[in-house]
Amino acid sequence: MSNDTGVEQTLVLLKPDAVARGLVGRILMRFEDALLKVVASKMVWMDADLTRRHYFDLEERFGSAVYAAMAEFMQSGPVLAMVLEGVDAVACTRKLVGPTYPDQAPPGTIRGDFAHMTQAYANARRIAVANLVHASGNADDAKHEISVWFAMDEIVEYPTAAERFER
Repeated sequence: MSNDTGVEQTLVLLKPDAVARGLVGRILMRFEDALLKVVASKMVWMDADLTRRHYFDLEERFGSAVYAAMAEFMQSGPVLAMVLEGVDAVACTRKLVGPTYPDQAPPGTIRGDFAHMTQAYANARRIAVANLVHASGNADDAKHEISVWFAMDEIVEYPTAAERFER
């Protein structure tokens, strides 16, 4: 979701591994430090229906084994779902999160600093890569994903302290 000012919204999920490791605050701080504001959030234990709606194309793209591994992982613990808003929020969030595979993510990214699982390790065990965060891939994905997770009345508009004093 975006407008003509470059301000857009994106979906972020702090996955079960991030929640279980107690990294929610540290990860959220990275987004807020980058001037992304939280306009919606909720803690959810994903069920089969929500998993299917969120990962609707994963099985088609990568096969049933990948989908099954991801579904098992995402349903293994609670997830913190958030809508972040800011200038170029999708690209900014993806940059902060880093590449999908933690072993390929550079230091300074969330996955590079906090995650440790390699693609080879996950593939050899037929498990999902524990990479802490899901972030929408592009503006169209963000719009769809936000609609899966949040009703419009759950997204709050408010000025940050900095926005109150902009001229």
